Amino acid sequence: MAPSELYERHRATLESAVEAIRGRHYWSPYPESPSPKVYGEGAAAAGEAAFQGYLGKDFPLDQAGSGDRVITERSPYGLPLGVGYPRAGADELIAASAAAARSWARTGPDERAGVCLEILDRINKRSFEMAHAVQHTSGQAFVMAFQAGGPHAQERGLEAVAYAHDMITGYGRTVRWEKPQRRGEPLVMEKRFRAVPRGIGLVIGCNTFPTWNAYPAIFADLATGNTVIVKPHPGAVLPLAITVAVAREVLAENGHDPDAVLLAAERAEDRIAADLALRPEVRIVDFTGSTEFGDWLEANARQAAVFTEKAGVNAVVVDSTDAYRAMLGNLAFSLSLYSGQMCTTPQNIFVPREGIDTDEGRKSAEEFGADLAGAVTKLLSDPAKATGFLGAIANRGVLDRLSGAGALGEPVLESAEVVHPDYAEATVRTPAVVRLEADRRDVYGREHFGPVSFLIGTAGTEESLRLLRETVAERGALTASVYSTSPEVLEAAEDAAADAGVNLSENLTGQVFVNQSAAFSDYHGTGANPAATSSLTDPAFVAGRFSFVQSRRHA
Repeated sequence: MAPSELYERHRATLESAVEAIRGRHYWSPYPESPSPKVYGEGAAAAGEAAFQGYLGKDFPLDQAGSGDRVITERSPYGLPLGVGYPRAGADELIAASAAAARSWARTGPDERAGVCLEILDRINKRSFEMAHAVQHTSGQAFVMAFQAGGPHAQERGLEAVAYAHDMITGYGRTVRWEKPQRRGEPLVMEKRFRAVPRGIGLVIGCNTFPTWNAYPAIFADLATGNTVIVKPHPGAVLPLAITVAVAREVLAENGHDPDAVLLAAERAEDRIAADLALRPEVRIVDFTGSTEFGDWLEANARQAAVFTEKAGVNAVVVDSTDAYRAMLGNLAFSLSLYSGQMCTTPQNIFVPREGIDTDEGRKSAEEFGADLAGAVTKLLSDPAKATGFLGAIANRGVLDRLSGAGALGEPVLESAEVVHPDYAEATVRTPAVVRLEADRRDVYGREHFGPVSFLIGTAGTEESLRLLRETVAERGALTASVYSTSPEVLEAAEDAAADAGVNLSENLTGQVFVNQSAAFSDYHGTGANPAATSSLTDPAFVAGRFSFVQSRRHA
């Protein structure tokens, strides 16, 4: 099938996506329910069988490599994985990607969009397979892995394609230019405008959300004509290996060089991400992970456009509420979801020392802390249900931070082990909440990634908002939240969040949580504070990946 046919096949989806990013309304092309009524009666079993078929074997990927295999993953649930991936050096990857770059750059925007949408469509049909791969590399619970690792990630990829195609095709590509003259014939020229890609894109994946964080970059690069080298986190290779395999399959079937998309699997000591990031041929770098490496990339990968999502200190300001129990339930869920291993999980909860007004009367700061701890405990009281919220701990660093949380202040809620009913060797922990005073900024002013949060006593809401503004401006954040019945406080919170450059949620008490963001409507990150240099996804995230170049001649 020719790429132009792919474009026509998926054109309605692309047009709806463009309409959604402009209107910011709800729209979802990929169903999030892992139901047989949606994906077919045999889809779940087929997906699990496909996942099981990878275990203990070499992953079927035909690309540049030395023949050596890399095996680095361990399941947080204790399931033996043992999947081997081709190991290629930086020179091999760069050479293969560069060879594919010229023909891919000359492919038209409609054709590229069609290829991208076909890749996404095929990945969507394999969402159960992807869910198992994400679950057993990231530690997400299965339903979350299905949704965040599957349809929600796919939506973010489609969102990037929509921005790219809309930008490139929204301007004239050819024009007959005529300038009237006071005397004689007008000046007439023929002008042509071409969107030219920057070059090779490097996408450096993370352990916790391997597809959700990588898809915007992968598909923004491809849709704007850049080739892509995908470098997964050593702990979460399989989800991106599947993605690369599907992409290469679609490219090859439609007459394109499959090396437009390559996998760069590595051993921890290889440091291939740092090597690739400094190569002059690499012109775009996308990274999700630690502040330390993100800062290094920003400082050193000077030849490239660098997009990073790093650490932050997400804040909640509690002033007052007219739905106390619902507020506690919403916060408890947000602290517990995926064991706090989300870049959007609240860390710092600012509460006036003198307490807050609620629909249940005045609550002291101590009562609020006890009630929040009770809400978390109640939510997680049934181990079978608790593991569906908590998932499993992704890596040793999270466990170390959790084990040391009690020494940071006064424990309000201590973490506990949970026995998983299906995976006896799973590493599952409940959240810890620690009480601090506002002067302990040395503790809460830095990120403690994982299920560790702080209940911070302040002199009042005014100080809480000041600390939100200052800590986010200094260390960054992906989310902020406020609870108040006062219009004046809500207005002040919006101003504080805007000053700090962080997205704000107000009075969340229902089935929307601060951790979550909806593709086509919510911006994830802003690029306006130190936690991220970009937003997923806005025009700036895509525009830096190509340039308009023109040619002109007399007509």
